[in-house]
Amino acid sequence: MKTVGVSIAVPEPYFSALQQMRRDVGDPQADAVPPHVTLMPPTDLGEQGETTLEALSAHLRDVAARTEPFEMILRGTGTFRPVSPVVFVQLAQGVSSCELLEAAVRSGPVERPLEFRYHPHVTIAHHLDEDALDRAFEENKHFEASFLVDAFHLYLQDEDGAWAPVERFPLEG
Repeated sequence: MKTVGVSIAVPEPYFSALQQMRRDVGDPQADAVPPHVTLMPPTDLGEQGETTLEALSAHLRDVAARTEPFEMILRGTGTFRPVSPVVFVQLAQGVSSCELLEAAVRSGPVERPLEFRYHPHVTIAHHLDEDALDRAFEENKHFEASFLVDAFHLYLQDEDGAWAPVERFPLEG
C-alpha cells in the first residue's frame, strides 16, 4: 500500500537549519521527515493505489494551476502540548494562503478526515520527552525565515518510514 502526503517544502538555507533543530533535540525523525508545511497529512491510498495516485496528481496539478505564489514568513516557536507532544516553528505570514491551499488539496479524489483543526506549521520536535520538547521550544524561539512559496510537492513514504518528494506542482495562478 502507498502512503502519500502533500506539503510545502521549506527551501535552503532554512531546510538544513530546521532539520538540524530536530537532530539537536534527538528527534529520530529528523532525517526521515523533511522540513515542510503539511497540506495533506499522511494518507493511505488503499487497494487502488496507482489509480488513486494518478487521480491525485491530476487534481494537484489543477489546484496548483489556480493558486498564486505567496510569501511565507516563519517566526518563533509554538506547541500543541498538552493535546499532542509537538513543538513547531510558527507561520507569521502565509497562514490564510496555506488554509486555502489545504482546503483545495483535500477537496480532491483522496479524502482524509483531519484529527485536529488545520494549523499550518513546521514541526521541529515530535513524540519526545518533556525536557527535549522544552529545549526545542526555548532554543529555537528566535528563529525567523522568509521565502516565496511557488510550489508544493506530493511525497511518498518508503518502507522505512522516510518521506521523499515524487512530484512538484508549480503555483501558476
